Amino acid sequence: MSLALVHSRARIGINAPAVRIEVMLSGGLPHTTLVGLPAAAVRESCDRVRAALLCAQFEYPNQRILINLAPADLPKEGGRFDLAIALGILGASGQIDPLLLNRYEFLGELALTGELRGVDGVLPAALAAAEDGRCLIVAAANGAEAGLAQDTDVRVGRTLLEVCASLQAHDLPRAVPDETIAAQVPDLSDVRGQPLARRALEVAAAGGHHLLLLGSPGCGKTLLASRLPGILPDATEAEALQTAVITSCSGNGIDTARWRQRPFRAPHHTASAVSLVGGGSYPRPGEISLAHNGVLFLDELPEWSRHTLEVLREPLESGHVNVARAARTDAFPARFQLVAAMNPCPCGWAGDRSGRCCCTPESIRRYRARISGPLLDRIDLHVQVPRLEPAELRSDAPLGEDSRSVRARVVATRDIQLRRAGKPNALLVPTELDKHCRLAEDDQYLLEAAVEQLQLSARSMHRILRVARTVADLAGCDNIETTHLAEAIGYRQVDRGIRS
Repeated sequence: MSLALVHSRARIGINAPAVRIEVMLSGGLPHTTLVGLPAAAVRESCDRVRAALLCAQFEYPNQRILINLAPADLPKEGGRFDLAIALGILGASGQIDPLLLNRYEFLGELALTGELRGVDGVLPAALAAAEDGRCLIVAAANGAEAGLAQDTDVRVGRTLLEVCASLQAHDLPRAVPDETIAAQVPDLSDVRGQPLARRALEVAAAGGHHLLLLGSPGCGKTLLASRLPGILPDATEAEALQTAVITSCSGNGIDTARWRQRPFRAPHHTASAVSLVGGGSYPRPGEISLAHNGVLFLDELPEWSRHTLEVLREPLESGHVNVARAARTDAFPARFQLVAAMNPCPCGWAGDRSGRCCCTPESIRRYRARISGPLLDRIDLHVQVPRLEPAELRSDAPLGEDSRSVRARVVATRDIQLRRAGKPNALLVPTELDKHCRLAEDDQYLLEAAVEQLQLSARSMHRILRVARTVADLAGCDNIETTHLAEAIGYRQVDRGIRS
């Protein structure tokens, strides 16, 4: 009887828990048994490993083989354990030195020819392996992704035979990330007119506030929303790495050349609640997590299923989402900036100066009622985007301010907030509002009167204070003045129209 131990990593949510692959050879009729809560793809690895070993001119033991994936109560899925299982069999059968395996962790799916194929969730595995002081060996297809984990020892191999030959010399090439490509984002100068909407976009970017754009078809709502990433501050390395970890676990691949860019996600309004918040038998992150540290754009907001929209309420407040299943609960980060767009009525022309709207008051009320009050409460800025005059769209019409100029003000304003509270104004908690958003007596009466007249909730009042703090920061003022508060209240005027 002989035994070998190999280290690998599973994927649970966005985490990479350690898995020990124990391979034991014993006498008896030749048979391979795999235990340890494996999914179907893991059980099939026995056939892939056998073919890969024979193709690489190794001997497949003609003995009873027991493979245990520990811990036994941790679900295992995919082909990520193929390489580790193959090396465990080779170590237990004496074809390689099993002691050489202790310093490594292995991730990779095996082709029948012995070639290594990439798997998902490699980046969190590389970070976790570094914490445990071991070198991680992955397929060449995962090299650029694993290379994002700086100051870690990650090596890449192309075939099973190459990995086995290099265990003693430790001479596999290191994982190297792709060269970062500069962000190519649409410029704000493309937007003609719309001074109020442009101002709201700048306030939203400066304070990290959520934004709702309401206007007739073709007035520029989507155009404005797509320009928000271009005026946001650059993501820090920690933020970019956290977003990259989520993308790595999504199963959709990761663009390693653009990993430093803030994400901009724009799912279609037919998307389900699971695709939005995450889920599945083996839960994966949804759109709100893929937009972590970036922007989530929801166009045609009333056309979304109300049930789907309501699942946004908790993540908008907490910045994370818990996906519960019978066996376990996985937590995914979801600190995104929401930008939503909608028409004012079913035909889209209510309130337009042309008077072409043919919708009845009841149909408009039903249309707007598709968006619940609690969800509207969580959106800081509500802005009406009017239709432009044809003359404003002429090619020789003056261009608006470009993204670079606006971004400079946004970055300066965000720096003020980080020095004061260590976070954007949108994330200030009530105790911090009392400290940083104090109002003069007359301004306090103005706020209370606005809350009473617009019938706003306490949450909406707090959001007005946060926006007013951002407006004051943009103006370079230490205290919130009446003009700053009045502008912040003006961004809630749509509240009354939506709920009427």
